[in-house]
Amino acid sequence: MNEFDLIVIGAGPAGVQAALAASSSGLAVALFDENAQAGGQVYRAPHGGIPAHGEADRQAGDALRHALAASLVRVFAAHSVWAVTGDYRVDAVGPDGPLHCTARALIVATGTTERVVPFDGWTTPGVIGLAAATILLKAQGVLPGRTTLVAGCGPLLAAVAGKTIAGGGEVVAIADLASSADWLRTLPALVTRPDLLAQGIAWWRAIRRAGTPRYARHTLERVEPVGERLRATLAPCDASGRPVAGARRTVDVDCVAVGHGLVPSTEITRLLRARHRYERAAGGWIADIDRDGRTSRERLYVCGDGAGIAGAAAAAAHGTLAGLACARDLGANPSGVSDAALASARAAHERDARFGRAMARLMALREGHVQGIGPDTTVCRCEDVTRADIEAACEAGAQDANQLKAWTRCGMGPCQGRSCGDVAAELLTHCVPGKTREDVGAWSARTPLRPVSVAALTGTYTYDDIPIPKAAPL
Repeated sequence: MNEFDLIVIGAGPAGVQAALAASSSGLAVALFDENAQAGGQVYRAPHGGIPAHGEADRQAGDALRHALAASLVRVFAAHSVWAVTGDYRVDAVGPDGPLHCTARALIVATGTTERVVPFDGWTTPGVIGLAAATILLKAQGVLPGRTTLVAGCGPLLAAVAGKTIAGGGEVVAIADLASSADWLRTLPALVTRPDLLAQGIAWWRAIRRAGTPRYARHTLERVEPVGERLRATLAPCDASGRPVAGARRTVDVDCVAVGHGLVPSTEITRLLRARHRYERAAGGWIADIDRDGRTSRERLYVCGDGAGIAGAAAAAAHGTLAGLACARDLGANPSGVSDAALASARAAHERDARFGRAMARLMALREGHVQGIGPDTTVCRCEDVTRADIEAACEAGAQDANQLKAWTRCGMGPCQGRSCGDVAAELLTHCVPGKTREDVGAWSARTPLRPVSVAALTGTYTYDDIPIPKAAPL
């Protein structure tokens, strides 16, 4: 049976907790995720044979997966969702081929995409995202490189550097867009989560013991191959992220791990025409929701970082809240969706979100950082669209994101603009006088939501399998 009360897309902490809360309230729930095991990015499950190290994230992820396994939630793991329709039909491709499910309601818990603001050489082999580095370290037990430069902004700098050092690698340097004063301003929010604060302090202590220098208010200017290694040039920058005059530093490494924050994944909610708004401190475009995760579209909910960056702990509480709200809206068992349960979930979400929102502000897109992109630097790596191409389209009359997409093919590649959309729209905003990010808008979402081959949808067949109607009588 492929008919459910609720379908949840995304099995990170938000999606799993939403599915568990709705299921325990009496709903028939299906949960989809493209990974083989639940956990998302933060609680990613290690591949077989990798020893456990007792980390808090590993323990939390295992607890999440055990709770899911013990529930009545039907889990479609290793399934890539490529289409969602307005009647909440979900089409996916999994190990056994294509399938579809329908539901009365839909919860979107698809998390985020990592943002990398382009610089000269960012497409060079050996340059990877901070999120990719965490996957290597957590799930694969593999170092990003024997020697690594960690660059960008936000808490992943310390996480990647600390885990790399713990794994026996060398972190040559950390280039941080933020200043020490920027970090100090987050302290009131950090103390609300002493467990996470203690984890961060432990990482920074390991970094200091290793003698790794941290260059505050520095940005990556370029990366170029030198023999079998990479040479990275670091430039001082101002508070907006724009490179300024001053001494440049160069480091030679095997790997450059770089990330400039996270962008909420809104492809599904945009496809379903829910109302959205632009909020820079929350990561960019987010669905407009009420306090329980309801969107402007009936029986469509969003929870977790896809509703605005707030961190894994807040995502779990937000998932519980959305699952309970959905169960109440669909008329589930009233005893499982009491006012007290909803109030408790709201309070937990708001408490945990303080920490995550402080980190999100550190990772927010900086206007000067984008303005520092060179004219010949590739912005859309799928279609080889440069900043100069974007500005030429603007001069020719492109006024919004979709015009830019039509004229340059920016955002038409396999990633469907997930990697370039935020930066391309920011560049366009500065090209068009008087335009805001709301005016410029975002790409229109299209099916397929993920690259999917024709063979995956059709399977194996021969011409004999094609039904041919009988000829009409003369």
